[in-house]
Amino acid sequence: MFQFGMDRRTLYIIMAILVIMSLGRYLNDTNALLNLVLTLPAVLIAITFHEYAHAFAADRLGDDTPRRQGRLSLNPLSHLDPIGSIMLVFAGFGWGKPVEIEPRNFKRNISMSAAEAIVSIAGPAMNFLLAIIFSILLCAIAKFAPLFGMTQLGLIIISLIQITIIINVGLGVFNLIPLPPLDGSKVLQHFLPYNAKEWFIRNSQIFYIVFVVLWISGIAGSIISPIINIVYQGITRLVAMLFGMF
Repeated sequence: MFQFGMDRRTLYIIMAILVIMSLGRYLNDTNALLNLVLTLPAVLIAITFHEYAHAFAADRLGDDTPRRQGRLSLNPLSHLDPIGSIMLVFAGFGWGKPVEIEPRNFKRNISMSAAEAIVSIAGPAMNFLLAIIFSILLCAIAKFAPLFGMTQLGLIIISLIQITIIINVGLGVFNLIPLPPLDGSKVLQHFLPYNAKEWFIRNSQIFYIVFVVLWISGIAGSIISPIINIVYQGITRLVAMLFGMF
């Protein structure tokens, strides 16, 4: 995940406004409150595996920094960022505690730029993989245990699975935006010509400001929400087709 450099006080203000705006809906709507409760384990799964994937990729490429810092773990407490987690719950996109890497430690069988790109793409790739896995689980229940899906417990489990798919797709899509400080910016840099890459790095602060403005204004959310929906529909329909259900 990315290193978020926005002033922490600004983030706390944004988070507080978002939570306050949502409280009325959750307090007056039992279904919305249930969805909030079901979102919490989905967030734990999405962020934990996302950050673990970054750490695992870096470790496999020769950098033991994440291992030494205890990030090569599936313990959620090793990866959660309080603000990013709350944003993921209430806004549908957020972040975890950044995985620190030292590019000079990477093996020399691939370029440093390619290694950084692989580490960056590992997080979103893990989220899409989880979305596929949970979609398979959802279809398996629908096809092989339809009666269970109609019970109260079954409905809760199905809702949890659906929310987990959405959260993972949201986290994956959000982090592929090719603007600093998101994972997508590192991936983009690898494929840029040398001069364009140098220009991109020199002006990364400007792109960072652009991202913050887009994020705070809500424009980023309005742009990626349709993309999240398209990816979600694509994954679930593809899996349903494999089960002969579409």
